[in-house]
Amino acid sequence: MKRPAKQTKQHRQQKHRKPTAKPTRTLLFCKPYKVMCSFTDTEGRATVGDYVDVPNVYAAGRLDYDSEGLLLLTSDGNLAHRITHPRHKLPKQYLAQVERIPTEEALTKFRHGLLIKGVMTRPAQVELLPTEPDIFPRSEPIRYRKTVPTAWLKITLTEGKKRQVRRMTAAIGHPTLRLIRSAIGPLRLGTMHPGEWRELTPQELKNLTS
Repeated sequence: MKRPAKQTKQHRQQKHRKPTAKPTRTLLFCKPYKVMCSFTDTEGRATVGDYVDVPNVYAAGRLDYDSEGLLLLTSDGNLAHRITHPRHKLPKQYLAQVERIPTEEALTKFRHGLLIKGVMTRPAQVELLPTEPDIFPRSEPIRYRKTVPTAWLKITLTEGKKRQVRRMTAAIGHPTLRLIRSAIGPLRLGTMHPGEWRELTPQELKNLTS
């Protein structure tokens, strides 16, 4: 019967050494209008995968098919959890073009929270912009009605229920015509255009997780 080979000190150190963590990647993507947040779609619709050829990254949170703007893609599960879990209350900023001009009374209701399908939303920030924001044009123009004016709102939420911004603006009588996510926490969309993406810098990652 053979005795097991005697382990050297070097072998023992290698045995107990922690495996090296795989490097992660996090991307900032400007999602175009009518693009799915997934990398595949059974209905044949356009997806993130048509624009981003990076393996093992996934959307951290959702952005509706008919919404545009900032979407984070990451291979870091812990970071994705921090971005999406409501416990962290990471603010997300949107630009919303709505029908008609909201009154201050309507905006006050929005700020205090609204009852949507039996659930109260958290208090939110909303600002009526004096002019149209300097933003890229949409691939398909919004419907235009000569007798119905539109306005732009800057909205900041700390939660992300399904189609929440659209449901909240509708609840105060101002349906959303166009919706663009412009910021997640300290990250800003800036001058990026639909379909463009870039890696987050080390400083941006630090700011996002601090």
